[in-house]
Amino acid sequence: MEQNKSLGGNLWMMSAVNEKVAELISQRYNLPYLAASIIAARGVDVNDVPAFLDPKLQNLMPNPFVLKDMEKAAKRIADAVIKRQKVAIIGDYDVDGATSTSVLRSFLEAVGCVPEVHIPERDEGYGPSRQAVDVFKAQGADVLVTVDCGTTAFDVLEYAAEQGMDVIVLDHHEAEVRLPKIYAVVNPKRLDEDNDYPYLRYMAAVGVVFMAVVAVNRELREQHFYGQEFAEPNLIQWLDLVALGTVCDVVPLKGLNRAYVRQGLKIMANRQNVGLTALIDKAGLTDAPTAFHLGYVLGPRINACGRVGEAHLGNKLLCCKDTYQADLWAEKLNEFNIQRKDIESYVMLSAIETLEGTPQEYPIAFVYGRDWHQGVIGIVAGKLKERYNVPSFVMSIEADEVKGSARSIPQIDLGALVIAAKEKGIITKGGGHTMAAGFSLNEDRIEDFRRFVGQYVVEHIGGEAITPVLEIDAALDTAGATVELADCLAQLEPFGAGNAEPKLMLRQARISKASLVGVGHVRCVLSSANGGSIKAMAFRCADNEIGKALLTSKGEVFDVAGVLRKDNWMGRNNVQFIIDDIRKAE
Repeated sequence: MEQNKSLGGNLWMMSAVNEKVAELISQRYNLPYLAASIIAARGVDVNDVPAFLDPKLQNLMPNPFVLKDMEKAAKRIADAVIKRQKVAIIGDYDVDGATSTSVLRSFLEAVGCVPEVHIPERDEGYGPSRQAVDVFKAQGADVLVTVDCGTTAFDVLEYAAEQGMDVIVLDHHEAEVRLPKIYAVVNPKRLDEDNDYPYLRYMAAVGVVFMAVVAVNRELREQHFYGQEFAEPNLIQWLDLVALGTVCDVVPLKGLNRAYVRQGLKIMANRQNVGLTALIDKAGLTDAPTAFHLGYVLGPRINACGRVGEAHLGNKLLCCKDTYQADLWAEKLNEFNIQRKDIESYVMLSAIETLEGTPQEYPIAFVYGRDWHQGVIGIVAGKLKERYNVPSFVMSIEADEVKGSARSIPQIDLGALVIAAKEKGIITKGGGHTMAAGFSLNEDRIEDFRRFVGQYVVEHIGGEAITPVLEIDAALDTAGATVELADCLAQLEPFGAGNAEPKLMLRQARISKASLVGVGHVRCVLSSANGGSIKAMAFRCADNEIGKALLTSKGEVFDVAGVLRKDNWMGRNNVQFIIDDIRKAE
């Protein structure tokens, strides 16, 4: 490991590469050594390289019935379709929830079953509620399906079962030892799962829902449902939604998830989904979307309606068939996203003032406020985690309870932490993943929760914040940052959690023509003694050490870490370097 800290406060570490494996991959699959070395460093077996480079659903999706309760759930939903029974769906208000709801809804509508849908607003809280159950009961619902929620909603779902509904959970959140006493719970994270296909545990809820749709479709086919009235739908058409939810829920892009995203991006490029097409156009995207666009351009707009606007609009837009209506809803989501940014800035500044103005007992960021909009606390928690490199907990004190969101560092499993706090009665409810969680508690238990979280973190990582490590995939001279290299690296897409965009280090680069652009961005040119040069951009850095160094550099030589991307603006075929960090060259 390189021992000198960068200007971004990181320790840089070159990825460990088994050179023999990299050479074997390079020769067997006719890949440039640099690409082969990155594949090897990411733990891809030599024989699995074809599935990594060209992931296909037919090779990676097992029989859906390998998941417990899937057969039972699929047969019950198929039976409801055949008998024209009423199906109700409860989703979540984030992108995974919106896409999960939309995939199931779109499939059911295609086979003549028009479901009732409920997406809770933030003030209603995460997951199913008695109020929603009562409404569905009054509407005569026979089957209730929860997507992206429900695994630990014991009281509400058991109440729904008592009302005569067959309740089915399609979820991916952390499970407890006990499960709700309902018709079926399909969740690859059930503690009693066989785990014969470990990559299924990585799925977002929308991936679980798509597997369920595959299973229901097969049941309908085997029962000779398809014929004169309904043709069998092409399930591939909904992979664009599966890709969107998978990327935005930041689950590892490994195994089946890679196939979901790779194939889903192809479907999205065909612009078949009216609502998604309107959103893409409103966002100003002119090229075919990539995983980056899903996570940072499209996803935030859908998330915004659940954070500060009308949570149900995401599902409505994604299922919309009318171009005029889709355009109106896409514009509304754009407006919500602008509002979200303003609210987020206020909460972020308030949180920083609290943390930096008060001595902190534990290596955590733990803040709360009465006027903080609960719709942005998750984003703020993520930014605090990035700023301080500690687990971050942000809470909004509401009239009836405190609602919180947390983001973590790799050493702390938030899902386990939240379940432990819930079992001790410190919080009233909560759930999540290793790196992200949501929870609720009573105001008088805030200090108890702070102590519990602080002690939990200290037990796992000690009393000091861990210096973040920036892992570098390859080092090269500026002259080597070419269009050909960018094309080579593009073979490793889709990039995201579990398969990060390759991080490159440009050795001994000189900075010139640095200038401020936009709101806090720095544009410059990087050049080397060998004559190579490349345009570069560092985003949101004008007020930190990286930005200051770029703007004031006078011939100094730096090592520069970042990612290489194609620059096709106005028909150009060029590359640019997106700067993540810099350090003085040795």
